[in-house]
Amino acid sequence: MKTYTYKANSYDNLYDLAEALAHDGTFIPRTISDTDLEQLGVNVAETEEPIENIRTRKIFELKRQRDAAEVEPVEYGGHLYDYDSKARDRINAAIIALDVQGEGAKISWTTADNEDAVVTAADLRMIIASVAARSNKLHTAYRTAKARVEAAVTADEVRAVAMNN
Repeated sequence: MKTYTYKANSYDNLYDLAEALAHDGTFIPRTISDTDLEQLGVNVAETEEPIENIRTRKIFELKRQRDAAEVEPVEYGGHLYDYDSKARDRINAAIIALDVQGEGAKISWTTADNEDAVVTAADLRMIIASVAARSNKLHTAYRTAKARVEAAVTADEVRAVAMNN
């Protein structure tokens, strides 16, 4: 991360520096080099990004990983079943339809691996239960990883944190 110092004021981005220079009648292009800035009396320095920014970005990355894993297909009975929002709606509708048909009712279901599987309402409920168990495991792994990010002292320690689901 670069910082720019001009007339005893520090700027953490080129836009704000350009505004300050413009007040003095100097207009700079967005592609100006550090060498040209120094010729204008600007001190350009590389600074380490604040660890809080790195932590925030890492926690966001971990959440994204957790959320993506939650909607991946889930394995049940030797097949993979989709579990995105559309699949959840279909599963819930199928459970209701099978319950209305009575005990022992079955339906042919196209799985995520593009095979046909005959399922009952109980099978579909077990798929949901499998997802709930996976979700709990993912959230536990996320909370553990987040705690490690928050406890990390250096940027490298933060970057090294991974979700171990």
